[in-house]
Amino acid sequence: MTAPNHIPLLLDGSQGEGGGQILRTALALSLVTGRPFRIVRIRAGRPKPGLLRQHLACVEAAAQIGSATTEGALLGSSELTFTPGSIVAGEYTFRIASAGSTMLLLQTVLMPLLSTGKPSTLVLEGGTHNPFAPPLPFMEQAFAPLMRRIGYPMDLTLERPGFYPNGGGRCRVTLSPAVERFPLHLDAASPVDRDAISVVALVAGLPKHVGEREVSRVRDRLGFPATQAEVQTHANAVGPGNTLHVSMPAGRFANVVTGFGSPKVRAEQVADAAASAAEAFLTHAAAVEEHLADQLLLPLALARGGSFTTTEPSGHCRTNIDIIQQFLNVPIISEPQGPGVWRITVSPRS
Repeated sequence: MTAPNHIPLLLDGSQGEGGGQILRTALALSLVTGRPFRIVRIRAGRPKPGLLRQHLACVEAAAQIGSATTEGALLGSSELTFTPGSIVAGEYTFRIASAGSTMLLLQTVLMPLLSTGKPSTLVLEGGTHNPFAPPLPFMEQAFAPLMRRIGYPMDLTLERPGFYPNGGGRCRVTLSPAVERFPLHLDAASPVDRDAISVVALVAGLPKHVGEREVSRVRDRLGFPATQAEVQTHANAVGPGNTLHVSMPAGRFANVVTGFGSPKVRAEQVADAAASAAEAFLTHAAAVEEHLADQLLLPLALARGGSFTTTEPSGHCRTNIDIIQQFLNVPIISEPQGPGVWRITVSPRS
């Protein structure tokens, strides 16, 4: 590992997609590389610019595991300076006092804690099934299996679901030391057995028939047997909520798409959103869907690289690539391979 550069890296929080991902990736890479950074214009183009509660929770968690100092870590702040110290593995509990996404907080601290080569256990409280964030089933079925293939053992356990706007969810994440790391190559799409596609409706504080209507609608559209559909009810959630997850097995992992329930949105509309996302992905010869592609960039850049095919990279993905390359000397190339399919190649870290 090269010696850390102590000159703060200046980042523009409004560049590209301009969301909180810029901050989360910067926090993770600052801890791993030892490089401080200053970010200005945080989320400047968003309806509520600056640091919201969930972003501040990520800053505070990163500072805690990495003995870091901060300037500007306040609600609504548009600028932040982060100076990392030494990362300490161990047992941590992080609470987001809202329905902020626990999975986005995990995204911030995951690779720094794994870089220590020591075990850690995280208890995360807040939102577990959030729109505009990876829900826990996605992390459990899509992301975690691929992390284990790279050589990073991790397990997630849902103890209580948390939905917007009440939050109150709780999950446990166990991280084990990497014995050996491997490049990951997912260049060819595995044929999807439609009889192996599964759909799970999660219902809390709502009538069970909401989930039953959702899975019935998706089954009708995607054409798979009733044995592959399930409605899960949770009585211990803090507030009502509903999600619908379609899991498409691809060997030792699954591509997962999600429909999110919300007030005044019919169950059939939630099902149609998930079914349409699944159908759109299944029409392409890509190995991973767009959200999983985004999640894989940082682990590959910090491990031994790799490549995968996906649908056309989103603005979110392209912005993430740019932030990674500002911290690391890691070439990341995205190039079209055919109609609607792109290959992203991440070179090993030098």
